Amino acid sequence: MRPVVRFTKRKHACVRREKDGRTLVLDPGGYSEDDAAVGADAILVTHEHPDHFDEGRLRAGLGANPAALLWAPRSVTDRAAAAFPGRVHAVGHGDAFSAAGFGVRVHGELHAVIHPDIRRIANSGYLVDGRVFHPGGVLTVPGTPVETLMVPVTAPWNRIADVIDYLREVAPGRAVDVHGALLRDLARPTCDGPFGALGGTGHLRLASGGSPEI
Repeated sequence: MRPVVRFTKRKHACVRREKDGRTLVLDPGGYSEDDAAVGADAILVTHEHPDHFDEGRLRAGLGANPAALLWAPRSVTDRAAAAFPGRVHAVGHGDAFSAAGFGVRVHGELHAVIHPDIRRIANSGYLVDGRVFHPGGVLTVPGTPVETLMVPVTAPWNRIADVIDYLREVAPGRAVDVHGALLRDLARPTCDGPFGALGGTGHLRLASGGSPEI
C-alpha cells in the first residue's frame, strides 16, 4: 500500500511534497513565496536562474531546520556550501539518491537554449519516487513512465507548440502547470485550450496552495 503523499503547488516553479511527516521542496526561487522553503527536510534546485534559486529563500529553509539538506547542480551548491557546510550535495545526470525518504533520480544536463549567444547552464530534472517529474528549465524527456509531469507553460525559450509536443512525447498520466509567473490570467486560455485539447493528457492549472490528489 502506497503511503499518503500530499502535493502542494507554490508560485511559479516551486512545488512541495509531503510523505510520512517529511517535506521535500523543489525550486523555491525568487518568484515563489518568501517562506517557500521553510519547513523543508530536503530541498532540490534544478538550476541557478533566480526564478528557481533564491539565496534568501534557501537560507530561510535551511536555517529553519538544521537537519535540512540541499541537492542541486554544482553551480548552485558552490554558492551555498560555505554557509551550510556538509549540508549540500552536487548532482548530475544519472545520479540517484534518497532525500528525506523520497527517492530521486536526476535526468538532464543543460538548460534549454535561450539564444545562441547566451551561455547554457547546468540543469537537473528530478524524478521523485518514480512518479513525479520536474524538468526545471528545459523540456527534458526522462525516458521512463511519468505519472505526474510538472510542465513549464511559458518561458523565453519555449512556445505553445513545444509544450504540446513535450506532453505528447512524455505522455504522463497528468500534467500540472509550473513556470507560469510570466503569463497573465487574461492570456491563460491561450495555453490551457491547446494543452488540454492537443497535449493528449489530463491538464491541471493550480493556484498557489492547490493540493490535488496525486
